Amino acid sequence: MSDAVMPDRADETLVLEYEFDAPPAKVWRAVTIPALRERWLPDCDLARAEPESSIPGEEVRYRLRDSEPPYRESHVIFRIEPSEDGGTRFRIVQQACVDQIKLPQAANTNCCLMRAAA
Repeated sequence: MSDAVMPDRADETLVLEYEFDAPPAKVWRAVTIPALRERWLPDCDLARAEPESSIPGEEVRYRLRDSEPPYRESHVIFRIEPSEDGGTRFRIVQQACVDQIKLPQAANTNCCLMRAAA
C-alpha cells in the first residue's frame, strides 16, 4: 500500500439535500451575501471569495480549495428551490475540478521550451 495521494476523479460527485423552514429568499441571502456566508463557509475555504457563476435566486457556484497539501480544488453548487410547504429545498453538489488534476512533468520532457533552452 502506498501513502501517495490519489487525485480526485472528476466523475465523483457528492450531493447533499436539505429541507429548510425558511423561505428561498432568506436561504439565497445566506449563500450569497459574504458577511452571512462567512459564518458557515469562510473565505479561507474558497479558492476565490466571489462566485464563479450564479442564477439569481436559484443557483450559485463557488470554487473550494483544501487547506492542506495537495490543495485540491472542487466546485460546489448551491441550488435553491421552493418547497410545497413554503420552505426551501437546498441542494449542495460538490465535484472535483478537472483542471487541478495534473501530474507533474519531468524537467527533461523535451518540450519546445526545454529544447529552446538547449
